[in-house]
Amino acid sequence: MIITDIRTRLLSVPFQDPPQTGFLTLEMIDLLVVEIETASGIIGTGHLHPLASGIQTLEMCIQEMMVPLLIGEDARNVEALWQKMWQASFIHGRMGITVMAMSAIDIALWDAVGRAENKPLWQLWGGKPDPVPVYGSGCFRGLGHDGMIEKAEAFVARGYDAIKMQVAHLFTHDEDIANVRDMRDALGDDIGIMVDVNQGWTEDEAITVGKQLDAFNIAWLEEPVMADNFDGYHRIADAIDTPLAGGENHFTHHDLKPFFASAKVPILQPDIMRGGYTELRKISTLAHDAGLKIAPHLFPELSSHLMAAIPNGSWLENMGWYDHLWVEPLVAEAGMLAPPDRAGHGMDFKPELFTDFPYKA
Repeated sequence: MIITDIRTRLLSVPFQDPPQTGFLTLEMIDLLVVEIETASGIIGTGHLHPLASGIQTLEMCIQEMMVPLLIGEDARNVEALWQKMWQASFIHGRMGITVMAMSAIDIALWDAVGRAENKPLWQLWGGKPDPVPVYGSGCFRGLGHDGMIEKAEAFVARGYDAIKMQVAHLFTHDEDIANVRDMRDALGDDIGIMVDVNQGWTEDEAITVGKQLDAFNIAWLEEPVMADNFDGYHRIADAIDTPLAGGENHFTHHDLKPFFASAKVPILQPDIMRGGYTELRKISTLAHDAGLKIAPHLFPELSSHLMAAIPNGSWLENMGWYDHLWVEPLVAEAGMLAPPDRAGHGMDFKPELFTDFPYKA
């Protein structure tokens, strides 16, 4: 399991259904894929989908700063290698590019360990492959009032028990309230509705609008203010009845400490790109100690292993973005998703992607 090579490859694959977020233009799935090979021929893979520019910078960070630290190391020492990368890049990072680069490597290392042991990661971590709830995400604000409802109804028709819609950025407060009201009327009382603000409000706006959204029994209000406004999160949580969710734009457990301490944001949504599996597991443990639930941001194929191995999992998020990229897609059935039973994280990109869709800057 000695690391002999670390390769990076960049892809630009068209979305099957480009997301209409209202503030990002996304026509292509730009992926950074990391392959870690060991002396025995085991290859583990990790990937990043950063959603914005910087993918070449991330690749350079991996090649210049991380690869020299890892060649010749034992891939089984995943957490020790995390610490080695963390300490070596601390002066440059603690968040941002360096942690994202480390995360892709961390995913690939865990994948390699699982493949070497011929065990899926959930089994390696002492979990069970029980299906977990998954909500249909992607009722984007850019679809407009009718489009969001139509997308939500399509999820429900496929057996989903919950969906996520968006507010702010494109709409007035009155329009946001009407959109949520009409979504509830269209779906009825038995379908969960998550509402994502994408950091689009001030504290006062979140309280004013949030109090009116309380009437529609929404499952959570997500990222109402900027991620680093912890005092704002706490103030909003005290003022409205709807639970808050957040964490997708926070890096590692260090960045989430105010949420652990206050326990006022009951659903945390760590993103595997901002800490890898090693940090997702640590965050989940600290959240459990604080009485908080985990609902990972995106990447349901990878995060399903975590959810199968922790006691405080809540929901997986599924947009179906990557279904056409995998050799064997992980498909939700009746609103539930079980982790793969294949070794490692069990997800392999179709090999033809690397010849058919090279990265386009």
